[in-house]
Amino acid sequence: MTDQARPAMTMRQIREGLGHVQPGQPDVIVSVTRYTVSLLPADDVNHRYFALFVELKPRGWLVHNGHEFYASDGTWQPSQSMAHYFADCDEALAFARESAPDVTVNGFRAADLPRRPAASA
Repeated sequence: MTDQARPAMTMRQIREGLGHVQPGQPDVIVSVTRYTVSLLPADDVNHRYFALFVELKPRGWLVHNGHEFYASDGTWQPSQSMAHYFADCDEALAFARESAPDVTVNGFRAADLPRRPAASA
């Protein structure tokens, strides 16, 4: 008996062999390019107003609230051209988490909003 080494299989060949993808179908590419950061749960009626977004752009990751962008000077500016671009996602997410309690809408700060119990099923 001789042991002959089989040629290495590509990920595509392995997935086809397992039946996870049909031969001839193109690979589907999934990329995460936007995160939402908020103190409020997603089902809260005010969630979208008190949210920060961490979004991937060609120059890097930026943090915005839908109207203003975090700028390099530590202020929030209405123009993306003045936005501070973070080199990596983790750094941008850390900044957004740190900033989420201070998101203010109509004089109400996210950290000061009353907490509502989660809706029961």
